Amino acid sequence: MNHSSAKRYNSVIPPYILNRIIEHGTEPQRNCARQTLVHVNTLMAQPYAKPQKITTARAGQVERDIYDAKNSTKLPGESVRKEGQASNGDVAVDEAYDYLGVTYDFFWQAYQRNSLDNKGLALLGTVHYDKGYQNAFWNGQQMVFGDGDGEIFNRFTIAIDVVGHELSHGVTESEAGLDYNGQSGALNESLSDVFGSLVKQFHLKQTADKADWIIGEGLLAKGIHGTGLRSMSHPGTAYDDPLLGKDPQPADMHGYVNTRDDNGGVHINSGIPNRAFYLAATQLGGNAWERAGYVWYDTVCDKSLPKNADFVTFAQLTVQHAGKRFDDTVAQAVREAWEKVGVM
Repeated sequence: MNHSSAKRYNSVIPPYILNRIIEHGTEPQRNCARQTLVHVNTLMAQPYAKPQKITTARAGQVERDIYDAKNSTKLPGESVRKEGQASNGDVAVDEAYDYLGVTYDFFWQAYQRNSLDNKGLALLGTVHYDKGYQNAFWNGQQMVFGDGDGEIFNRFTIAIDVVGHELSHGVTESEAGLDYNGQSGALNESLSDVFGSLVKQFHLKQTADKADWIIGEGLLAKGIHGTGLRSMSHPGTAYDDPLLGKDPQPADMHGYVNTRDDNGGVHINSGIPNRAFYLAATQLGGNAWERAGYVWYDTVCDKSLPKNADFVTFAQLTVQHAGKRFDDTVAQAVREAWEKVGVM
């Protein structure tokens, strides 16, 4: 898999979780995980499809179109709910429709950003992708949601932060195009966790101290020992389960994982910048999207951010933007957060 195409297809379940299921699951669970991995790899090999130039009627007005793949792998599937249409009674369709809308509203209201490309891109989503598909992904054109297998994962539309996470890859792709490997890839993943968590906090009207900072809450099925896929406040503690193993994310640079797997550990080492954001946001207090979030947003939109940025480069830019948009107090809080995780 080459890195240039790998960055285009961002899926929420990291390969190490799927591999763990293949090693330790029951036969049906292993089959589902294998199928999911094969699909992800097939998608990665496909040429990058540019987003369709469907734009909203006006800035601040979301344009959504939800499709049903009817358990096939054909995309986008059958259109089942267009913008402004009533619910068809399918909970996955409604969740996709609602959470695409919340994500649009978040970026518009918090940062005056008109959709993922800032040009009013219509938001497309397909539900009921394949049978027992254990993932959700953004393919450069649209969101795609599996139903999960019900034993390990619930339906992938259930978690608003997963929707926010995947769509935020579109923002990062549009603004920074961060290479999807090594530290720049981990930053790419972390930015999606940051904005995914902020979408949830914005939706629930939660201040930084009230948020759970869990990515994928509600996604793990009953009987799986864990709170979600990742913890931004305490990386490495999201799950500890006989089937899934223990959450491998490090919380600081002392635990940094050097690996060739997962494009150089993009889903593992993202725990380090995730925790830096959490520390900055809670230190600053209030709504996380208003100060810490704005600093991170300014940084991802900074044209001087290199595509192969490492943690230190990104951290230095966040401190600069904190001082520029706010003041020295905010800049100091951001600097201290990066220092606590051993980046600065």
